[in-house]
Amino acid sequence: MNSRERLLTAMSRGIPDRVPRDLSWGFSPLFYEKFREKTGRTDYLSYFEVDSRFLNFRQTEKKIDFSGYFYERAEVVDFYTDEWGVGHTKSKNTELHFEHMIAPLKYAKSVKDIMDFPLPDFIEDYRHAHFEEEVRKLHAQGLAVAGPLAQTLFEQAWLIRGFEDFMTDMLENEDMAECLLDRLLDLRIKMAERYAVVGIDVLMLGDDIAMQSGMLISPVQWRKWLKPRLAAIISRAKAINPDLHIFYHSDGNPQMIIDDLIEIGVNVLNPIQPECFEPAEVKKKYGDRLAFWGAIGVQTNLPFGTSEDVRSEVKLRMETIGRNGGFIIGPTHFIEPEVPWENLVTMFDAIEEFGYYR
Repeated sequence: MNSRERLLTAMSRGIPDRVPRDLSWGFSPLFYEKFREKTGRTDYLSYFEVDSRFLNFRQTEKKIDFSGYFYERAEVVDFYTDEWGVGHTKSKNTELHFEHMIAPLKYAKSVKDIMDFPLPDFIEDYRHAHFEEEVRKLHAQGLAVAGPLAQTLFEQAWLIRGFEDFMTDMLENEDMAECLLDRLLDLRIKMAERYAVVGIDVLMLGDDIAMQSGMLISPVQWRKWLKPRLAAIISRAKAINPDLHIFYHSDGNPQMIIDDLIEIGVNVLNPIQPECFEPAEVKKKYGDRLAFWGAIGVQTNLPFGTSEDVRSEVKLRMETIGRNGGFIIGPTHFIEPEVPWENLVTMFDAIEEFGYYR
């Protein structure tokens, strides 16, 4: 099997020749420098033989002045706005990649304020004119192609509006919440349809709607605000490509809505954080309806365990959540600076050792 065949088989809950391997979320900047120093290489996906590649929209050429939306920038360095208008700052005392986000619509007072806010120009031709050729090239190399649309609705909405303010809107200012989500929905549908047209293999949706112990918002609110909109994105994409796999990401423990996700067409769940719930139990309960992507925790063995701890975890995942296929193995999030280089190498060595189906 080549990488694409392997990943398609696993996402269809089948048994490939070996478990597909993933490093989708990549390295923090400091760990990326460590990778370059250790290997002399720049492409870690090829180096570790990852089976899929992202197909990204090109950078925007649109210049928007968002400065009027921000009222204070005290004690920050490297302030910039992304194309969504969200302000990013770094503390003066850190070299890490973590940033503080400043919401441009924090002081919005009306639906008109939401409607007047400029959204990115993803649907302009220059942003995605390369898609057909890129998919052709990646498929010719035997690689699977993923369309990354994580931070699909909820996260992007609160990044623009502010977390506390958006959560309040869903309860007290419903017209404002509805307006922002519907504007995002319209954009996401167009992006998903474009991905479906060019023949990607998996559409990656998701929002962090859970924390370590359970849901971040109530299932009732999730079903009211997010479920029908996610369903619309999925149905529009699959109307174009019925064979498209639908991946859903949420950090934490989203078990209270897994049945809902399956109902609206999700067939791959990520990242399966073992610090939050038991991967083997989720496989037992949902393995006839879902494939699973991730499951190697980045909060425990990878940063703080020994090489043997990492090796044992990979073996355990293959014997449980990886049993009988339907599994793509990889870290559940970024590889942070605390992870010893030897542990990452051990993880991939162990995947090679235990990851073949016989």
